[in-house]
Amino acid sequence: MRVIDASVNLDGAFEETGFSLERWERYIDTQVPGAKTLCLEDAHRMLEAGYTWEGDFLPVLNAVRDRRTEREAVTAAFHHVADTLDDRIRAVFGRSVDTDLVLYLGLCNGAGWVTELNGRITVLLGLEKILELEWGNDKMLSALIFHELGHVYQGQYGVLQREDGTGEEHLLWQLFTEGIAMVFEQQIAGGPEYFHQDRNGWKTWCDDNIEDIKREFRADLATATLKTQRWFGDWVQYRGQPDVGYYLGARFVQNILRTESFDGILAWGHGEVREAFERFCGTRKEKA
Repeated sequence: MRVIDASVNLDGAFEETGFSLERWERYIDTQVPGAKTLCLEDAHRMLEAGYTWEGDFLPVLNAVRDRRTEREAVTAAFHHVADTLDDRIRAVFGRSVDTDLVLYLGLCNGAGWVTELNGRITVLLGLEKILELEWGNDKMLSALIFHELGHVYQGQYGVLQREDGTGEEHLLWQLFTEGIAMVFEQQIAGGPEYFHQDRNGWKTWCDDNIEDIKREFRADLATATLKTQRWFGDWVQYRGQPDVGYYLGARFVQNILRTESFDGILAWGHGEVREAFERFCGTRKEKA
């Protein structure tokens, strides 16, 4: 695993009046070569989905310049957490991951993002989103990094991306992969009841409403789009609660692991995931 702090020189992305996209492009080309197109395309998708540059992007980006002390605390936590990553993963899973872990200034592309960059599986950690979500302490940053490394683990030892399948299978596949990443995080960070999202009674609410959550997620499979889905991403909510898709994904994969091994499900296809989901929802008979 290679650890890269690309938050160096991020002040070059700003001019006196605030964030400058032109200056950011020079910054990203220098600090994270190859990432510019990925970030711009992702930002464009969000703009097409109805978000605005002035209302949703600029306030988050400008806060990076204004919150220098907190920004430096995130950088320090990043290096502290990264020092023990390999050892902690090997202690639980017996093997680690081969990836580049990069702290950088993105375009609100996400606090954590697993992608391929210059032929390497790369975890991009968006400093601007980490600050916005207040995930900059050791505990929250560890959880975020372990979650993203869960995606890397699935991609390295199984299959993370499946482009085949119907529209509804794409959302169900996201539930599955996010669930694997959540369970990977839980097994390192604190067990099956650990959720880094648990604030203000969030987990209790999810536990109390799990049957409704299952039913409504299942109903959404046939119609949900990037613009309408309410399960994944800090910009959406389900019944006023954030991150409910991650909760459901964790419970889904925990249910699968009652009869399967963690490493054994990493290469599952759409068929196995669909059957397991129907069992989870109580619409298909449990395996003997």
